[in-house]
Amino acid sequence: MPFSHHSHSGQFCKHAAGTLEDVVREAIRQGFRTYGLTEHVPRHRVDDLYPEEEGLSLDVLKSQFDAFLAEAHRLKEKYAGQITLLVGLETEYITDTDLTALDALLSEHGTRIEYLVGSVHHVGGIPIDFDRPTFDKALAAFSDDTHPDSMAAFLNAYFDAQYTLMQRFHPEVIGHFDLCRLYNPGLSFRDYPDALARIRRNVQYAVRYGALFELNAAAFRKGWDAAYPGDDVVEIVKEHGGRFTLSDDSHGPHAVGLNYHRLVGYARRVGIDDLWVLASPSLPDGASAWWEDPFWKGRGQT
Repeated sequence: MPFSHHSHSGQFCKHAAGTLEDVVREAIRQGFRTYGLTEHVPRHRVDDLYPEEEGLSLDVLKSQFDAFLAEAHRLKEKYAGQITLLVGLETEYITDTDLTALDALLSEHGTRIEYLVGSVHHVGGIPIDFDRPTFDKALAAFSDDTHPDSMAAFLNAYFDAQYTLMQRFHPEVIGHFDLCRLYNPGLSFRDYPDALARIRRNVQYAVRYGALFELNAAAFRKGWDAAYPGDDVVEIVKEHGGRFTLSDDSHGPHAVGLNYHRLVGYARRVGIDDLWVLASPSLPDGASAWWEDPFWKGRGQT
């Protein structure tokens, strides 16, 4: 097994399972060379908590994230001889408050946060990947006289949020680029020209600053016959010279490397010839990576 840049554990994420160390041990058992630990950033409004978090205070979520960073760096040192662990986070963008808070979080922790997985999970303040009824609620929020085509407006809002996130933080990895069609995997962006134009804009911007686009295996366990992103987005990324990496987006040790055989098959089917991996900031310049040389040496460095 090669590498993953995106993972979660039940220790620090209520909809995942197992401890962070369980996840790391399973990655080692499967022969991963590099594994990214990227719990969600804390949310900043009680209204944004998920049902399984009912009763938790916002202060508890902040303390939980701080504890994640401490544990991740402990494991990074403990298992340094067996695996390269990268310590990052997965973003949220629900309201502008999340962006302001992320700025503060990055300033507070500095280089202890080595990279970002830039993801959007909400549109119009509503989760789009929790379950189908909640997704339908998010879609319905765009159904009014101002938006005669609710899906078109929904997609535009999703990709505009993604663009804002990229502009502000330059995340090293773009997380599940087309999560917006999770419950509509057959949706063709060609049928939504405004959304397609936004996709091209976002891809071009990410390519210019050097982001990696993750091939995310979680789409397979969600019932897709493709990874995120779908092959139409892959073609746009390839057209603009974008680079791809791998992520299992595991939510516990049971999902480490899950469907990676399908992920590799998908990469071959869509004509991806090279995969890239982030290099640990602690590696010496020129250290080699799996399949390709690393281009990244840590946040804020070139």
